Amino acid sequence: MFDVRSRAFLLFVLAFIVMSVLVQAKITSGFDKSIILYFQSIAGNPAVDLFMWGMTEIGNVISILLLSVILAIIRRTRRIGITLLLCIVIGTLASGYFKGYVIDSPRPDLEFLGSKFPYAIGQDTFVIGTDGSFPSGHATRAAIVAFVLGYALSERFPRGRYLMWLFPVVESISRVYVLEHYPMDVFGGTVFGIIVANLVSKKVSFSEFFKKSQV
Repeated sequence: MFDVRSRAFLLFVLAFIVMSVLVQAKITSGFDKSIILYFQSIAGNPAVDLFMWGMTEIGNVISILLLSVILAIIRRTRRIGITLLLCIVIGTLASGYFKGYVIDSPRPDLEFLGSKFPYAIGQDTFVIGTDGSFPSGHATRAAIVAFVLGYALSERFPRGRYLMWLFPVVESISRVYVLEHYPMDVFGGTVFGIIVANLVSKKVSFSEFFKKSQV
């Protein structure tokens, strides 16, 4: 967890600003389109297609909110659940507002050529009037989950802290694979999720809870 005035936190904020400017100026459009066209061309393996669809659905707002509520109900994990819930709500609304009213970046307009999914892919955010692409709400939520749960696991299961970051990696790949986002969208969403999670966790003194638990 970074102090708001730390160099690491400022670098994350700067990285997000730079990515936002690059996307808004369409400087990364060539890179984005070439990568997503590649993903469109490799779709067709039923097992991989279904796995990627499943991963992208795990990252939708309802699934992550449900996880947060379950953790908040359980007494031992209540602080974790409440913190995660706050982060998810704020991160989802903020990313939705940002891509709907700040950055002009439309979603990919490509047909998925792989296997047919069991049902349609869920919404990225629930902010009215938003259908932009940058930053990805799924990537934002996945990074928040990794940040909060990773910190919660850091003392008892140090390796678990790093394993948690496999979730945003796979979630981000799945969003590009199913042609819902460009690569820059998920990069930006991941960085945005880390910024939101850090700010909210600091505000609710999330780290202090674990210090008290160790006494």
